[in-house]
This record gives sequence, structure tokens and C-alpha cells, in this order.
Amino acid sequence: MTIQEIYNLFLRHNVVTTDSRECAEGSIFVALKGATFNGNAFALKALEQGCAYAIVDEDITADDTDGLLSSRIIRVADCLETLQALAREHRRALGTPVIAVTGTNGKTTTKELTAAVLSKRYNVLYTQGNLNNHIGVPKTLLRLTREHDIAVIEMGANHPGEIRTLVDIAEPDMGIITNVGRAHLEGFGSFEGVKRTKGELYDYLAAKSDDSVIFINADDADLKQMADDRGISHRISYGTREDNAPCVRGEITNCDPFLTFRWSANDCETTTEKTTAGRQLSTKLIGSYNIYNMLAAVAIGRYFGVAEQDINSALATYTPSNNRSQMTVTADNRLIVDAYNANPTSMSAALTNFRDMHAENKMVILGEMGELGNDSAAEHLKVMRFLNEAAIPEIWLVGRAFRRAGEETTVVGARFFDSVEDVKTAIATDKPQGHTILIKGSNATKLFQLPPLL
Repeated sequence: MTIQEIYNLFLRHNVVTTDSRECAEGSIFVALKGATFNGNAFALKALEQGCAYAIVDEDITADDTDGLLSSRIIRVADCLETLQALAREHRRALGTPVIAVTGTNGKTTTKELTAAVLSKRYNVLYTQGNLNNHIGVPKTLLRLTREHDIAVIEMGANHPGEIRTLVDIAEPDMGIITNVGRAHLEGFGSFEGVKRTKGELYDYLAAKSDDSVIFINADDADLKQMADDRGISHRISYGTREDNAPCVRGEITNCDPFLTFRWSANDCETTTEKTTAGRQLSTKLIGSYNIYNMLAAVAIGRYFGVAEQDINSALATYTPSNNRSQMTVTADNRLIVDAYNANPTSMSAALTNFRDMHAENKMVILGEMGELGNDSAAEHLKVMRFLNEAAIPEIWLVGRAFRRAGEETTVVGARFFDSVEDVKTAIATDKPQGHTILIKGSNATKLFQLPPLL
């Protein structure tokens, strides 16, 4: 079958699944392959579970004499490429405006905040959870309906070329790179490799149209240079420095512990009127670094004509629930949970914010940072030197990268653990009480398991 023929089937059976355990009646099963699984082996089961069709890329023989089962098996050259092409075809058919969101840090929070703001006026489709890769992006796009006014699509990458793949699928009309930092260096090779890969979003938008829009942090010299290099002139900017003349300017008024700020804007190619300095806006996010995620959502909301009071309402009521910049108060401690992921850039921002926060009995539980390659030892040493300077009384460091760094430098008050299981044992026998605790680490360290124990 051609993609157009498969798309015609999708129009009649518009739910796509890649899991044979989740087969809605009349859906289409796509047999993806991974390092430890082969969806082709479950194609017949998917049909039995209620799928109308199964798309496979291996020969599948159905044991049916009447041929009714065999006629519902669609053979293609590559199931993943078919899923991606199907999503692109659907995106083109609907023509819904698509905003792409990528960056080293803050892309998920920015996506969530942007969706919250835009939802005040529009029916918005946005990436659920962290489905931001070569499988998650097409699955998100296939959820688009004619009732949606805008799509906000998050895009992640840890190797060169991956953002290019995702923009070729989603074909965004506008985009935002939240920042570029030192993350996934093992895959990207260097910080320059990070910039080139994230910049693939700018590459696409610059080549697509002279009118392509980017939302850009005016305080970020790297992003400004990347946009300049590609000749992107249609920029809706945001930032905190008046001398950068951002379209939307924010000012932090408090961050102890929750971020409180005010913002103002001029017309700057947006569709709304100029505003003066707004009222102070209290949020439920921890960390001064979140000011840029907030301002990005403001800038996008204004561009799409969302009223000022609706923007403020959306940002003030947004509550994180994904282990990012989350405050949790237990019977024994006050927790700042930022345990979804960690890299040198986000670790530095979180620790700086925690150092500057007014709180008694500070403590950190930090998990090692993954995918740093040859830079791992140096980056973990930087964290430990920062901890020494910050003079945090109690420090728990989790992972062998931190233990190896501890052999080269001494951190006053530090305890070392090889795994989260060792931390759990320590909590069971010597539970911290009366502390304000920052929990930060790469997802692989599984520190997200600790809050219920603290």
C-alpha cells in the first residue's frame, strides 16, 4: 500500500497503537521493533484483541482458511518509517498550526506552560508526558483532529540529526529553542554538537519561509548568534534585561521558594496591544531559572492573542506534577524535587537557586549525571567544588561518577551511595527530619523513588 492508501484507512480507523496490550476496537496496530522486542510477533494478537488492521514489516502468516485475517495484515518496508510518514500526511491534511519546542533544559516545562496559556483561548493538542522522540512525535501528531486549533510539539534529541528527523515529520510553522547547554555530550560529541543539533529547528524554519517565526530568549547569546547565522529575522523575543529590548520582559520579585515575577510587553510584531508592567504574579514553580520558561509562554500567548488576565491565570495556577521544579511538603521534610533529569547546565542552575534560597537545615541528594562521555569526571568534580563553596551542611551523592570524583576532592558533609537502593537503606535507618532537601539527578539514578520515603 502507498502512504495515501494507508492514510485512507486511518481516516476510517483513526486510533493508532504500537502496543498489542492496548488495542482499542477498530484501531490500527503498527509493529515497531526495538532492542528487546519485535512488534511483528504480536501482530496477530493485536488483530485478535480488536485492531482493524496490523501494519508489519516481516512476513506474517495467519492461520485462517477464509483469508479474513490475512486481509487485515498490511506489509510495508519499514514500520517506523510508515508511522512517521502517516503522521506527516495527517499533519499536512489538517494544516493545523504547529509550534515546535526543543532545547537542552526547560522544554517540557515550557511546553506545559505554553499549552496551559493557549488553552485559555484555543483547543490545543500538546505532547503528553515526554513523548518527544522519533516515535512519540508521530504518535502525538496522529492524535490531531479538526477540532484542534494549535499543536504544541516537544522535540528531544541526544544524537546529531534527530531534531532534523522530527521537524521533517511535524513540519512546524514556528518554534522555540529554550536554551543550549552541556547535555548528552556522549552522543553529541561536544557543546558545538549540541548547538548544531538543536539548531536544526532553526535550519528548517529558515529554509521553509522568510516569514517563519521563532520565539527566542533575548538574554541568550548562543541562541541569538544561532538565529543570526541562519538569517532568521521574524523573532518574538523575551528576556529579563531591558537593554536587550525584548518583546516581553520579566522581572523576578521573589524566589523564596516559589518564583514570583511581573512582566510587561510592547507590540513587537504580536497581535495584541502594548501592556505596562503587570501585577506581581505568584507561581507554583521552584527556581529562578523558570522565569524564562514563564516568559516564553507569555510571548507565545500574546502572539496568539490570549488576553493578559488569561495568561496570568494560566501561569499562576499551573502545578508541576512531573518531578520538575516541584515542592513537596511531607510530615518530616520540605522537598524540592527536580529528579526527572540532570546535566551540568541544569544541575548548576538548581544548585545555585538552592544555595540562594532562605531555608534552615539544607540538604541535597544528588544523582550522577549521565551521557557525558569523556567530560563526566570533570563535570562531576565541578559539582563537588560548588558544593564545597556553597557550604550545604548535609550532602548525599549517588552514583559511581560522584564516588570517583570524591577520590579527587573532599566535600565536607558528603556521604556517598552507589545506588538509590543504598539511599533507601540509609533513610530506613537514619531518616532525615526537619530538612529542606533538594533532590536532583539523572532519571537513570531513580531518585524519583525517594520522596515517598522522606
